Amino acid sequence: MTLMGLVHTYQGLVIARVFLGVAECGFFPAAVYLLTIWYKRYEVMQRMAIFYAATSLSGAFSGLLAYSIQFMEGIAGRHGWQWIFILEGLIPVSLSAILYFILPDSPRTATFLSKHEKEFLVNRIALETGSGFGCVTNEDRPSFQQVKAAFKEWKIWAAVVCFWASSIGIYGFTATVPSIVQDLGYTSANAQLMTIPIYLFAVVCILVVAYLSERYRQRTPFIILGFSIASVGLIGMLVTRRYARIAGASYFFLFLVAAGFYSPFICIVCLIANNLAPSSKRAVGIALLISVGNGGGICGSNIFIATQAPTYTTGFGTCLGTCVCAIIMAYILRVAFKGENKKRDIFMEGKTITEVKAMFAEQELLDLGDKSPFFRYTL
Repeated sequence: MTLMGLVHTYQGLVIARVFLGVAECGFFPAAVYLLTIWYKRYEVMQRMAIFYAATSLSGAFSGLLAYSIQFMEGIAGRHGWQWIFILEGLIPVSLSAILYFILPDSPRTATFLSKHEKEFLVNRIALETGSGFGCVTNEDRPSFQQVKAAFKEWKIWAAVVCFWASSIGIYGFTATVPSIVQDLGYTSANAQLMTIPIYLFAVVCILVVAYLSERYRQRTPFIILGFSIASVGLIGMLVTRRYARIAGASYFFLFLVAAGFYSPFICIVCLIANNLAPSSKRAVGIALLISVGNGGGICGSNIFIATQAPTYTTGFGTCLGTCVCAIIMAYILRVAFKGENKKRDIFMEGKTITEVKAMFAEQELLDLGDKSPFFRYTL
């Protein structure tokens, strides 16, 4: 990131960008996975939301940062946009040296915990199967069988559709919202400042949705709700930008679009993280969801065509279509998970826990993970 502010050629910029991608690609999946081995399924989302809220906050601060850094134009012979890359790159480089020593890989390796505390944390997560019986392992080593199981899990691929709706919208929205706000009549500098309330509202929505999702122990209803709100905002933008041309209305609908794109994201990630076991399958599944899902950014970055400003019909229309697809897919996932839970309830009916355990070897039950008769899916 820092070097992107120092290079002077297109080739140098591409090389720096490639290495940025290589270094960055494992960060988000690893951070999400790390949280899942510390917190139970209905504890993790609020923590994950705090972590993810930084993404929306970065949108707010980037506007403020861009407004401030424009005054650095010409310092040391560099443009203001170069200083953005340099300053944003140096901060995480400095923090990384500290994090290496204070961020543990798992409860087992946390130096600030006693032996009793480590055992307590490991066991409370292992016993979290959704049914109150059986256990899952969070300390298994990756095996080809579990990697294969993750790639064959159709529910992950279904969730990718929901992820695409979010990533396409977020990437496109982030890239174009300053231009949209500027078109409402603000100067370039003030347009950057006017984007800040939009992102702050999105942060509040992320945290509220996370709280409600944990409280009611539901994921898919909030995914559907989020994309429904985004759809209303997108329809509003299509109408007001093409016909009404009412600046205040357009600005209002930007709040709905931001809230609708950002708030379902963690619900999607947690839905898959909650419903994959053992931990090796979960690790691969989360990486698969996020890596393929982030491919939507390629689309989102190219559908808001400059020549279509200020209506951006293709951009808003494509986002609206993906939101509808995500709503449908979230409903399908809910029906599928609910059906699987019902089948396992029927299988367990009339049997004691001891009788069910006697049908399987202990290791076999652990290897079954989310396919275990004791495991219940989060809806």
